[in-house]
Amino acid sequence: MTPNQAGARSQLAILAACLVLGMSPWFSATVAAPAMVAEWHLAQATSPWFTMAVQLGFVAGTLIASVFMLSDRWRAERLAGWSAAVAGTATLLIAERVHGATGALVLRAITGAALAGVYPPGIKLVAGWWRSSRGLAIGVLVGALTIGSASPHLISALAPNQDWRRVLLVSAAAAFAAAALLLLAVREGPYQAPSAVVSLAGLRRVIADRGVVLSIAGYLGHMWELYAMWSWIALFWAAVAAQHALPRTVPSMMAFITVASGAIGCVIAGAFADRFGRTTTTMTAMVVSGACALGIGVAYSAGASPVLLGAITLIWGVTIVADSAQFSACVTELSPSEYVGTALTVQTCLGFLLTVASIRAVPVWVAHWGWGYAFAPLALGPAFGTIAMYRLRGARYRARLAGGHG
Repeated sequence: MTPNQAGARSQLAILAACLVLGMSPWFSATVAAPAMVAEWHLAQATSPWFTMAVQLGFVAGTLIASVFMLSDRWRAERLAGWSAAVAGTATLLIAERVHGATGALVLRAITGAALAGVYPPGIKLVAGWWRSSRGLAIGVLVGALTIGSASPHLISALAPNQDWRRVLLVSAAAAFAAAALLLLAVREGPYQAPSAVVSLAGLRRVIADRGVVLSIAGYLGHMWELYAMWSWIALFWAAVAAQHALPRTVPSMMAFITVASGAIGCVIAGAFADRFGRTTTTMTAMVVSGACALGIGVAYSAGASPVLLGAITLIWGVTIVADSAQFSACVTELSPSEYVGTALTVQTCLGFLLTVASIRAVPVWVAHWGWGYAFAPLALGPAFGTIAMYRLRGARYRARLAGGHG
């Protein structure tokens, strides 16, 4: 093993740990929302906003970081480290200093903006260490993100009386640990490249490129489903637990296992995409995850056992995020090199804006239809995405995608 290979593996392990710890604040208030709503006497409609504020903050943070080229003005590991510290501070303040919705929602938006300075620079740092097997390496990092996003559910399950402040405090501590690791142990690799410039002049060129538009369309279908499922799977399992008289910790544990299991899918999909192509990987994942979105409600309505519901949920958890990194890889491979930054920014911002709609819609569907049908509309996303990626498989784009086989 060469020094570069050893360094790449050790840096990937460190960055994965940073993402597990640093992304913990993302769903911390989502997990805590029911208790926060009850303690602060808020309307139930406020609850989704504790997640939606993070999504909107992430969009704003991505735009700011891209337009002002922050990861080129500052070293990527420093930007990520200080951003993780800001996310931890905002989460800590919600637990210790805030006593109402307004302050909490502002801090949640700040958390999302800060996390936009953690995840994208993390991807950039991994790309600086890996040239071959980059799909697998990025898959590992996205897998780490899923475990970090899932961790508040585990904290909630293990916390005495599922104390919501403890969930936020532990998530804040995890973010501070990530900040320390990023600032002290992470360094740039030999293949580190400057960030691609975001250009308003390039926007017309990006949206005129059919291959890029199809890649973004596939990503939008994926995002319609992903964060809505992640946000509400614990509440679904609360209904299952009530139906079958299961222990109170089951919803939190099942939510953790479901979201965290996506790490397995990310790693497998990364290796699969490097070998068989990105369109094949993304279509396969979306077909399976869309089937789960349809099937889980049918099984619930039919009175299926928790074992069967658990199996469907875990398959959904593995496949729903498995394709995530591959959409961005498609965009980087199909975009004109001078407009990669513009294309990625458009993709990310549109995707996270769309999640706000689907996150808000699920509780409305639950109120109207119950859990038997509430997840079914999410299947429209992977159906739309699969069609887009199928069209992308055309010969015109095949040579431009990794491996030349789509």
